[in-house]
Amino acid sequence: RYARYTSILLQSQGSEEKGACSWFRHNEILCHSLYDFPGVFPGSLRHAKAGMTLATLNKRCELQNLTSCLLPQEELDIRPKVSSLLGKLVNYTNLTQGVKEHEEAESTDGSKKKVSKSPSMGTLMGVYLPCMQNIFGVILFLRLTWMVGMAGVLQSFLIVLLCCCCTMLTTISMSAIATNGVVPAGGSYFMISRSLGPEFGGAVGLCFYLGTTFAGAMYILGAIEILLTYIVPQAAIFHPSGAHDASSAMLNNMRVYGTVFLILMAVVVFVGVKYVNKFASLFLACVVISILSIYAGAIKSIFDPPEFPICMLGNRTLSRDQFDVCAKTIVKDNITVASKLWELFCHSTNLTTENCDEYFLMNNVSEIAGIPGAASGILKDNLWSNYMEKGEILEKAHHPSVDVAGQKNNLHLYVLSDIATSFMVLVGIFFPSVTGIMAGSNRSGDLKDAQKSIPVGTILAIVTTSLVYFSCVLLFGACIEGVVLRDKYGDAVNKNLVVGTLSWPSPWVIVIGSFFSTCGAGLQSLTGAPRLLQAIAKDNIIPFLWVRTC
Repeated sequence: RYARYTSILLQSQGSEEKGACSWFRHNEILCHSLYDFPGVFPGSLRHAKAGMTLATLNKRCELQNLTSCLLPQEELDIRPKVSSLLGKLVNYTNLTQGVKEHEEAESTDGSKKKVSKSPSMGTLMGVYLPCMQNIFGVILFLRLTWMVGMAGVLQSFLIVLLCCCCTMLTTISMSAIATNGVVPAGGSYFMISRSLGPEFGGAVGLCFYLGTTFAGAMYILGAIEILLTYIVPQAAIFHPSGAHDASSAMLNNMRVYGTVFLILMAVVVFVGVKYVNKFASLFLACVVISILSIYAGAIKSIFDPPEFPICMLGNRTLSRDQFDVCAKTIVKDNITVASKLWELFCHSTNLTTENCDEYFLMNNVSEIAGIPGAASGILKDNLWSNYMEKGEILEKAHHPSVDVAGQKNNLHLYVLSDIATSFMVLVGIFFPSVTGIMAGSNRSGDLKDAQKSIPVGTILAIVTTSLVYFSCVLLFGACIEGVVLRDKYGDAVNKNLVVGTLSWPSPWVIVIGSFFSTCGAGLQSLTGAPRLLQAIAKDNIIPFLWVRTC
């Protein structure tokens, strides 16, 4: 509006004082605007009332240089190619920036110009749902149960609260910028750089780029873990050969498969970005269905808990991938013979105790319910933290056990803790699950009312996801046995996904849904990060990213 007024004033600069004053009196809207904004127009009607003529106003304002103090759009001669950047970096679905621009480049000729459509997306489709999809991720399905088992329900509440408060404060700051002026198209980087200056925008944009890049790596590793641990364990290239080689084997598998996944995703993003954009609704449906199956399974566990027996030797949790029958002996043809468990601990097929593990001889083998259900009262046992050191055996408190002095043997038969845990370690592991709040602001060009939709949609998405996290922490602590919660890779439940054991109607709902949602989030990260770096480079802020523009 002010740019239009300025052009009118420039056209009238050469007019005579009488004609100019007559024109000035018949433009009441402009007069009121000049009266209301004396800081922008030094010669406002406040000065005109003091006896200044229009010619004096024109001299005072120096209308030739007035364009430098109005709008960011008028800085074309000062900052290079701002309007072209705002036009190129259009919206994206979920985490990406510039997807629509790339999609149009793939589907149309460079010589043909498409008629630009007016922004028409509302708060729900433009901000709320994309933020929901980006916030929910691999941590919810793979690590939240483990976090509850280690930190307990109370400290898990505190971890979720701290992380959600951090993102809420960031959202409030972003909302202050979004509601304080015109929200430009091109995402949060342009909103910050055009409001606070390119230097602030470059600093924040680089952090945003690095965060998006590392998020893509996290999603790829999560997809590999789901694939090799729960979907196709036979596809693993490296296998553990001892008690402490499991993590090394998984790390080597992630290196190989991570490289393959990264190349495949890069090819998909390079060739068909528009297809990534079109499948966003499918990825969102996977996330929603997976979360609903968790709630359905928790409700079902009240009346009919699922059968997931956990084999215990004394108070120690045994890994079920090497034996089937949880007993020391079995009856075969009316003859008591040694079970597979006896063979593993005694290294003999006969019922001899010469080479048996002492702890195995002194303690009984028993089975407990892995998911006793919400009505079992297991919540009181899961309220408190149970942090562990690396290599420590998962033990159930208050379970009958006879301690044996000396070194622990046959560690590969037990479920072990793979890392040392503490409160701050769990905060660092959980925090990526609350990020993704910029998905709405990155669609600013497609929003009908960005000043209203960005704050409302983003805050509602954070509140919704926070409630889901709080409720999941409570449900996991109330339904699942503590040793199962602390079992990160599901060794005690036949390599099943722990949260999948609770879900209804089938654990495969969680496994398949989390795999596709994780792959989709990785594709979105790989789509958005390069375009964000390109936008920073075009502003010529960072020396080693300077580019030459025509």
